[in-house]
Amino acid sequence: APFGFFDPLGFTKDMELMGVKRFREAEVMHGRVAMMATIGYLIGESTPTITYGMDTHHTIANNQIPEVPGTVLFPFFLAINICEALRANKGWVEPGLGPLFTLRENYYPGDLGFDPLGLKPEDQTALENMHTKELNNGRLAMIAAAGMCVQ
Repeated sequence: APFGFFDPLGFTKDMELMGVKRFREAEVMHGRVAMMATIGYLIGESTPTITYGMDTHHTIANNQIPEVPGTVLFPFFLAINICEALRANKGWVEPGLGPLFTLRENYYPGDLGFDPLGLKPEDQTALENMHTKELNNGRLAMIAAAGMCVQ
């Protein structure tokens, strides 16, 4: 990270490794969602869509959600829930088999094994560099998406 280890409020000061990994998992996943949300805002507000007759209808992205029919939203949310269930099964210990909210020992935060384009570097230094870039871009996207929500 460009700031080195970045924890200005000291959340991880006296925390054990599994707690820090849990925070990193949350940061990476929220960063990925924020990156997709940022792209969604930019495309949704300035791209012709079927809903508006393929005419560029500049509207606020937050106002577009109620206009989407439930028959489209239900499969969309179902797909999100299935993906989240698969992610939880890969990275998290099942309730009853260990303490709640615990990551598996051999799980690296954010590594879901999903790389259909083969972009994951084999070299450890390049992989760490890519993780750092994803983390920083995710942090920026979280701020950007929050700004777009409140504008």
